[in-house]
Amino acid sequence: METQLYFVIGAVLLLFLIAGIKIVRPTHRGLIERLGRYKKFANPGFHWIIPGIDKMYRVNITEQMVDAQPQEIITNDNLNASVDAQVYFKVNNDEESVKSSQYNVNNYQWQIVNLARTTLRNIIGTLTLKSANSERGKINAELHKTLCDETISWGIDIVRTELKQIDPPRDVQETMNKVVKAENEKIAAVDFATAAETSADGTKRAKIKEAEGVKQSKILHAEGQAEAIRLVNEAADKYFVGNAQLLKKLETLESSLKENSKIVIPEGSDLVNIIGEMAGVLPLEKKKNKE
Repeated sequence: METQLYFVIGAVLLLFLIAGIKIVRPTHRGLIERLGRYKKFANPGFHWIIPGIDKMYRVNITEQMVDAQPQEIITNDNLNASVDAQVYFKVNNDEESVKSSQYNVNNYQWQIVNLARTTLRNIIGTLTLKSANSERGKINAELHKTLCDETISWGIDIVRTELKQIDPPRDVQETMNKVVKAENEKIAAVDFATAAETSADGTKRAKIKEAEGVKQSKILHAEGQAEAIRLVNEAADKYFVGNAQLLKKLETLESSLKENSKIVIPEGSDLVNIIGEMAGVLPLEKKKNKE
């Protein structure tokens, strides 16, 4: 009987010792209470408490995320927008912060969610739907600041806040999509018109250049003709002074000869003598006299 008693006592003592073993992981910190009063802080590692008298509460100190959950918020332009946000936070790993997260607030995760929802209603309620969508960074900054100020005594660090969505009612969304589509079509039409105008300007400049080239060609041609006329006039003044009519006859003769026309020249005409001299032939009358 005594052996059995010792065995039972040993088994109970062993169970008592095992029941008091507590392990704290690196991702957590522990608070040990004795008979309902805070006793000591438990860092990662092995700890033993008195079962039934001591109790350990483990607190996660890693970064966590809570969803503020979608809610309908009336914007300043009286539209019901569906708004959702996420809050990232963590409990600071020092003893005072861990104690504050357990003794200064009841269920800090639930409190953060409700605080975030209330803050979003206050912020977005003062904005129009358009400004709320275009000022997401500002809304995130205000939400983050408010949460940091309100949770300063909870031993919690609000890492960041992210506004997930600001969705207008379906009919408003469809109208906005039509407006965006119209704006895009307008921009495309303006771009096409600008391209067409640029092309037309290029064609216009090319035609101007071509016209200027034709003009310059005509000017040069006219200048060449003028120069030729000047040279003819100088030659006429030099070799045919006082014989303007004779010069005209020569020009007529030249033109006729080009066309193989027959011309009758009166005997004794000065034109016969000039043609003969140009050709190196003596007039027939002078030749007979010499004979």
